[in-house]
Amino acid sequence: MLHLLKEQGYEPTIFYILIGMKDKEGFLDCPSEEDLEITTWLARKYNLKMEVVNLQEEYWDSVVDYTLNAVKQGLTPNPDVMCNRLIKFGSFNEKYGQGFDAISTGHYASTLIEDGTKYLATAKDKLKDQTDFLAQITYAQLQKLMFPLGELTKSEVRQKAGEVNLPSAARKDSQGICFLGKVNYNDFLRRYVGEKEGKIVELETGKILGTHKGFWFHTIGQRKGLGLSQGPWFVVKKATNENVIYVSNGYDPLTQYSRSIGLNGFHFISGNPWGNLKKPRKITFKIRHTPEFNAGQLQNIDDKMVLLADEPVSGVAAGQFAVVYDEKSRICYGSGEIGW
Repeated sequence: MLHLLKEQGYEPTIFYILIGMKDKEGFLDCPSEEDLEITTWLARKYNLKMEVVNLQEEYWDSVVDYTLNAVKQGLTPNPDVMCNRLIKFGSFNEKYGQGFDAISTGHYASTLIEDGTKYLATAKDKLKDQTDFLAQITYAQLQKLMFPLGELTKSEVRQKAGEVNLPSAARKDSQGICFLGKVNYNDFLRRYVGEKEGKIVELETGKILGTHKGFWFHTIGQRKGLGLSQGPWFVVKKATNENVIYVSNGYDPLTQYSRSIGLNGFHFISGNPWGNLKKPRKITFKIRHTPEFNAGQLQNIDDKMVLLADEPVSGVAAGQFAVVYDEKSRICYGSGEIGW
């Protein structure tokens, strides 16, 4: 990304954001040493100013707190979405970015302008596209954003990095939630939410099949980690008040599919492109981070936003974000939290 910016004539200031959080006992650990070393090397190579900024407290108070509150309610959170809105383009811009005309990141995304309005748009590399993680940013945040990698595929990025001998050329892609570092997600939940034994029940028959250690360890559509024989079994419903997990058997049970998806707090990044949503509007959408798009319609029914899928989709989990795009899957209009 830095090399591309330099080629375009920019002299950017590099900011390395520390967001990994350690509690009093050092339970959480985001391994940033290697990242920081590479970033420092890049700053020296391109003779650029670099600053390390600490947003760990803000990250804990917003993103980690959001994650814990969501799982306690039986929801499936998306910390990456909230991190982009609240930390990378929120707290960072408020504290450090105000004096800059633009903020550039390595997200695989792009922007376009139509009729004077700037839109978040998908990347050339659909496999790596990250607009679903950016679908809660505000229009003010979008106005300052640049995505140099948006018009390149991942292989093209690696090739360019190799041509100029950058250490990132052969580096593995990052995985997982940063604030967890090397800590297993279930260990994190066990530490901060605890355990409570509950029943695993077959949805169709009401038969008790086994026990679990807390509904917060499970999400809709989950197949592995249930400890049940004669599977596969899929988690299809959670009763949070009773701490009960409902499952269905088979490789493709109908109970894990939905066509109508209710959305809470729908957020349009660049405004509602249709104005009136009393009649359904054709769109494409995602309910998880995959390269594939689903076709459907978006409509406001009785003052509630509803996503109507052309074909049933599996694993619709409350708390996740449904991300809405235009029919060509080019413009990302925004997103809403799956809730009803």
